[in-house]
Amino acid sequence: MSSRTKLSNFSYNLPKDLIAQYPTQERDQSRMMVVHRDTGKIEHRLFRDILSYFGDGDVIMFNNTKVFPARLYGQKEKTDAKIEVFLLRELNKEARLWDVLVDPARKIRVGNKLYFADEKGNDVLVAEVVDNTTSRGRTIRFMYDGSEEDFQSDLALLGNTPLPRYIDRLPEDIDRERYQTVYAKEVGAVAAPNAGLHFSRELMKRLEIRGVNFTELTLHIGLGSFRTIEVEDLSKHKMEAEYFRIPEEMSNTVNKGLANGKKVCAVGTTVMRAIETSVSAEQLMKPVEGWTNKFIYPPYDFQIANSMITNFHQPKSSVLILVSAFGGTELIMHAYNEAVKEKYRFLTYGDAMLIL
Repeated sequence: MSSRTKLSNFSYNLPKDLIAQYPTQERDQSRMMVVHRDTGKIEHRLFRDILSYFGDGDVIMFNNTKVFPARLYGQKEKTDAKIEVFLLRELNKEARLWDVLVDPARKIRVGNKLYFADEKGNDVLVAEVVDNTTSRGRTIRFMYDGSEEDFQSDLALLGNTPLPRYIDRLPEDIDRERYQTVYAKEVGAVAAPNAGLHFSRELMKRLEIRGVNFTELTLHIGLGSFRTIEVEDLSKHKMEAEYFRIPEEMSNTVNKGLANGKKVCAVGTTVMRAIETSVSAEQLMKPVEGWTNKFIYPPYDFQIANSMITNFHQPKSSVLILVSAFGGTELIMHAYNEAVKEKYRFLTYGDAMLIL
């Protein structure tokens, strides 16, 4: 095992009080650390200063996935025991089959019925557990006779914004808007692409006026990105597969930017994983649709993006490891220690890093 592929290289001390519990008042008001790979220089800016770094013909790549209200609270039949169900992904639309996580898992068995009520106590949805997939995971079938539109409407009514556990509070009204990018379109994610949360409509308009080209892919974020890595040798870690799609229009825009020597910037680790899955034999981006379980760790030769926007991630996480592969482990870990010292805000609602 190479010293560069050890999980322990990606550890640092994250004080609990630096984990952002709320978003900044305005999206583009967060701080932004700028890391220059060629010189090792670190700058401390605001996110709206991104205008200074991108100009005519540069390309910024977004993930347009949209978070759905994936966390439901219900009760188990007969015992009325409270149960939390976290919707992971829809397996079969017609049969209304879903992969879910349940908590507490030990109380839920195949054949159990789960009831989900509205604020007035009326049961709106009923589901039956049809399979045990893992210790916490289950497959459930919603027993619902209405239209798909009505079913989705009821899910939205009962569902809660799936804030990560490290945000130590219940979801509030502000989260319905702010735990979503302004360009979110394709419903299917259980977590927001965090790096994109900093972009306001006004900032995007100003970048457009400067001649920056925006382009979008879809990668529906599951829980795989957040699962704890349990092996010291990173080559033995397996990522869970996530659905993604890169349209032809995007590959054309990106390849043109590369041919013209422009900045091509990945907004977030999900974009980086998707585009690296799509590289052709000619080291260009090609349109593709499918599933990716790509796990990027050092050393890695990136083919498409030459710059990246990301948030500050948890120690020993797959996303921190990807960022370190792009920015250089030594430089990124130095930047993280600097961020702790300068009291940057970390994780989902935290500050941003621009790597050039």
